[in-house]
Amino acid sequence: MYDFIIIGGGILGMSTAMQLKQAWPDRRMLVVEKESGAARHQSGHNSGVIHAGVYYTPGSLKARFCLEGNRATKAFCESHGIAYDACGKLLVATDELERQRMEALWERTAANGLEREWISGEALAEREPNITGIAGILVPSSGIVDYAEVTRAMAAEFERMGGEIRFDAEVTALEERTREVVVSTNRGEVTGRYLISCSGLMADRVVRMLGRDPGFSICPFRGEYYLLPEQHNAIVNHLIYPIPDPSMPFLGVHLTRMIDGTVTVGPNAVLALKREGYRKRDVSLGDMAKMFSDPGILRVLGKNLRPGLAEMKNSLHRRGYLELVRKYCPSLTLDDLRPYPAGVRAQAVTRDGKLVDDFLFVNTRRTVNVGNAPSPAATSAIPIGAHIVGKVKELVDD
Repeated sequence: MYDFIIIGGGILGMSTAMQLKQAWPDRRMLVVEKESGAARHQSGHNSGVIHAGVYYTPGSLKARFCLEGNRATKAFCESHGIAYDACGKLLVATDELERQRMEALWERTAANGLEREWISGEALAEREPNITGIAGILVPSSGIVDYAEVTRAMAAEFERMGGEIRFDAEVTALEERTREVVVSTNRGEVTGRYLISCSGLMADRVVRMLGRDPGFSICPFRGEYYLLPEQHNAIVNHLIYPIPDPSMPFLGVHLTRMIDGTVTVGPNAVLALKREGYRKRDVSLGDMAKMFSDPGILRVLGKNLRPGLAEMKNSLHRRGYLELVRKYCPSLTLDDLRPYPAGVRAQAVTRDGKLVDDFLFVNTRRTVNVGNAPSPAATSAIPIGAHIVGKVKELVDD
């Protein structure tokens, strides 16, 4: 019998496991993960940005966790010898409409307590000679890191303290009893007094395994990236982001300096036809049947049909994708867009067709379940883990 079982070997699961072990060093704990190693899904398929908290509603969990997580991630990296680069982020307005939208972001960054600087067009040209814009906002606390490396360091810390990790262990069934939770996996059955799930793309299915209606469904969106050729490794000095359209749920295609010195372009947001559909050819008829019979997902797709079709067109034809980034980096050409692995975001959707914007948890007497953990979840992993530990402390009966 374990005291705590954690489902999920991504950055949220490992952060939670590590902090649970710090809180209860003498308790038996087990992480189960269906893949053969840590960070094989969202935690290892992302742009690696240490977000500052520019866009999030003041007072939301997103805003609070991101601000705390920015500092905590850097501190964790420093204490574990993990390279990161606080290169800063520039949000670039390319026309008057975007400049007006940027003013709203300027106010939001102030409400979220961020250090920032308004950059004129002239100053922007000095800082970023290859970027075209009429104004920008510099957020110096943004940075870049390899979140898979961070996740592995958290896993190692958990094991160092006596925690156990079981890879290649896919959860097939769950049963919550009066004083325990039974977890069935393809490697056998384990029992724990409490269960925490950080299941990402499978979050709704895990809650349903517990016999509960989660109230949401996960809709997978593939984010496709391109890698710029080596001669463009110095094309930008900061992370370069467009000014997002407030009517759209995602931030738009940006230029990201990666921790290995390369530069990527992306991501877009294309409906994935499989929960873990990282490639265009990845299709699951079962996943599609569930998606296209889900009333909430159908409402989301219907409300976003035009931009969704545009994203799909740009996914199939690089020229449209290129034009999105050429708006602020006009020197790039079609030949500069080289293949790069995609990621898949787990987006919770309510039955009435709304994208869940904030972090969401579904808890029972003996379980705490992360239902929705959109970006900036990786940045926020340490405060999210601390939040989960706090919720578990409310459940523990001795």
